[in-house]
Amino acid sequence: MSVDVGGITVHQGLLEPSQQEALVEQVRRVAQAAPLFRPETARGRKMSVRMTSAGRYGWISDRAGYRYERRHPEGLEWPPIPAIAMDVWRNVSGVARDPESCLINFYDADAKMGMHQDRDEANFEMPVVSISLGDEALFRVGGPGRGGKTQSIWLRSGDVAVMGGAARLNYHGIDRLRPGSSRLLPNGGRINLTLRVVD
Repeated sequence: MSVDVGGITVHQGLLEPSQQEALVEQVRRVAQAAPLFRPETARGRKMSVRMTSAGRYGWISDRAGYRYERRHPEGLEWPPIPAIAMDVWRNVSGVARDPESCLINFYDADAKMGMHQDRDEANFEMPVVSISLGDEALFRVGGPGRGGKTQSIWLRSGDVAVMGGAARLNYHGIDRLRPGSSRLLPNGGRINLTLRVVD
């Protein structure tokens, strides 16, 4: 089933449990090749999420700002995008181009993500596809400007959100997790993969 949340389409339960388990294994292999790190903002504040990337580009944040880079902060090459994530993109994105980056965020029980836009890409006609794995997360969606009315939905493991069209630059964020709501990850938490065309 698909629902509209502030113009963003959420495909609920798109990935079956077996697909979720297989994707987690693929994500683990990515993290072995390009270890998770905790980025900091330009103001020097550490983010509450840990992250890594796969694909031609990885997204990083440090005192120099937000940007895409071809290498991990430790100088390592980013590994290929997980095959299951690529299949999801081709199934729901509605575009012929394949993604060039897969940002992987890991949320522990206390992590969150403030309201933000995904605007470091060159072509806003290309969507952002987001895959949720593990504990449920309260996803909040606003409009293209800061402030104003927002809508929220609990994203569950296996849900896929597509941010495209008029909603491509809508502000969005994760307010909190529901710890223990999924048994997918042995130690709990949430993995979020976002696939993007960069150039």
